[in-house]
Amino acid sequence: MPQTTPKGLHRLAFGGDYNPEQWPESVWQEDVRLMREAGVTMVSVGIFSWALLEPEPGRHDFGWLDRLLDLLHEHGIRVDLGTPTVAPPAWFYRAHPEALPVTADGVRFSYGSRGAICHSSTAYRAAAAGITTALARRYGSHPALALWHVHNEYGVPVSACYCDSCAAHFRRWLRSTYGSLEAVNEAWGTAFWGQRYSSYDEIDPPRTTPTVGNPAQQLDYRRFADATIRENFRAERDILHALAPGVPVTTNFMTALSQCDSIDYWAWGREVDLVTNDHYLITDGRRTHVNLAMAADLTRSVAGGAPWLLLEHSTSGVNWQARNPAKRPGEMARNSLAHVARGSEGAMFFQWRQSRRGAEKFHSAMVPHGSTDTRIWREVVALGAGLDTLAEVRGTRTVPDVAMLWDWHSWWAQNLEWRPHAAHDARERADSFYETLYDRHLTVDFAHPEADLSAYPLVVVPALYLTTEAAGRNLREYVENGGTLVVSYFSGIVDEHDAVHPGPYPGALRDVLGLTVEEWSPLLDDQRVTVSGPDGATLTGDVWTEFVRPSGAETLWTYADGPAAGGPAVTRHRLGRGTAWYVSTRLDAASLDAIVAAACEDAGVAARTTLPRDVEVVHRAGEDGTRYLFALNHSDEDAVVPLDGAGVELLAGTPVDGKVTVPAGAVGVVRLDA
Repeated sequence: MPQTTPKGLHRLAFGGDYNPEQWPESVWQEDVRLMREAGVTMVSVGIFSWALLEPEPGRHDFGWLDRLLDLLHEHGIRVDLGTPTVAPPAWFYRAHPEALPVTADGVRFSYGSRGAICHSSTAYRAAAAGITTALARRYGSHPALALWHVHNEYGVPVSACYCDSCAAHFRRWLRSTYGSLEAVNEAWGTAFWGQRYSSYDEIDPPRTTPTVGNPAQQLDYRRFADATIRENFRAERDILHALAPGVPVTTNFMTALSQCDSIDYWAWGREVDLVTNDHYLITDGRRTHVNLAMAADLTRSVAGGAPWLLLEHSTSGVNWQARNPAKRPGEMARNSLAHVARGSEGAMFFQWRQSRRGAEKFHSAMVPHGSTDTRIWREVVALGAGLDTLAEVRGTRTVPDVAMLWDWHSWWAQNLEWRPHAAHDARERADSFYETLYDRHLTVDFAHPEADLSAYPLVVVPALYLTTEAAGRNLREYVENGGTLVVSYFSGIVDEHDAVHPGPYPGALRDVLGLTVEEWSPLLDDQRVTVSGPDGATLTGDVWTEFVRPSGAETLWTYADGPAAGGPAVTRHRLGRGTAWYVSTRLDAASLDAIVAAACEDAGVAARTTLPRDVEVVHRAGEDGTRYLFALNHSDEDAVVPLDGAGVELLAGTPVDGKVTVPAGAVGVVRLDA
């Protein structure tokens, strides 16, 4: 079985992308001296170095990389070695211009960026296998090697190509997936608009059409593109496993829903030896630490609850958003330790030394342009020391409270054209439900809709437009066996081919919810509805309303106005030993919290509502029963966090009993006494 932790790394990973090829070798000695000062334990190397490593087809120049890896090993720094296949050299594209991807409009991209790859290109696949093989043979047994890093951020910036090579590959994929052309026609519903195919050769990628194309075909092309990229990862991974046994292989994910929407990470999580992730704060007016926590929880869930690794984040501001604010003092460490709290085995950055040239020269780094006489450098050194004191948390697991269902295929399907309301956004509902649970200080696992949910007292379904029959059965069994389920509107509607389930809405979820929906009545942009409930309480909704008919469910909240006035708005269905809630409108934050609070009561989930809103508390636990409490204070005021007993605050090395005081903007990590 492949190793699942970086080989030879016995502390938390701390370091970043190291690109020494951008600097004269005279700088390298200074770099390793500073790395030791900062407590760096691992760096990522060679991710964009294909043109240097193979300056001409088949001719390799490994001298500089030999010297670099030897230097890092001499100073006790482990290496995450990249296969540089995200950035083929100019000579490759000159010989194979057809390997540049084509848009749905028929425009072929030009060379000069990164990730401009047609993943169906046989020339690209052969060249990628060649450089990967050469690296594996050269460095597979190098003493500094801890981890193989294949490619970089698959799916960004290009996930799908629409060229003729992809068309031929798509046809082969359809044959393999469906087995017959009749099955393709049935799955895609080609009887509609007379789109029936009589030969595979008639099928093209879903290129630009005069009006909306076939949604099932578009959905399958998303699946095909993801599967094709995954084929290329597997090809490189298998070469590395064969030639460098015992060294784990990964690729850096971008699981945050704000950063990548083209990759099915449930499938990818099964392919890597170690799940790793890149995360960057998005400046969109939201509480950025909530998005960070959500991404970390999602990454841990993709890893099956096992420890994972944050492979990239930023020391301060990035450079690719419209507005790129600097992180406030202490925020870098707080962000880093928030990932560790939620399962990461360290905190890595992009990048070590800030670039002087290129598109990312204004992206922050561990060594900024101002060098060591800067706040960033001082915070980097302090963080390295702090992570060193937390080495004992390695191998422990984050303890969840509840689960949220998420499915990338459903997200892809929901985002296709001609849906009932453009403002209904699966990501928005996922963000809103997650933030509600976060503000109740509950730690969230994410789960696939067909996964075993029996460990969770409460499961939330923020958006599951595409719901398979298997998922519907799974949720019914979960409730019947005592679980509490909360489902938001426009869920359960279609099957895996984007075909509406037979019968009334909500299709695959009718039985578990104990209701049917006669009709949706989406609201205009300026419309709001009031929902009335027990003791005169009211909630506020927008975007969406429905005409709900209970068939076993009880009505708890009723539309007081709007198109469905007088009808059920929020219901609860007691089924077997459990309960299923349904929310038929888009509730604002306070209203959503009222429903989640009631569902938590049903589930017996106790929220930590005595904690301040922006004080985050997460637990990790070891197989031997050792428990760790992470308290992250994102607020501007000191906070007192109650403890279940006594322990030691590890960052300061001081004993605590019954409580720990966490200063504004700071972090406390307590090893609790047994």
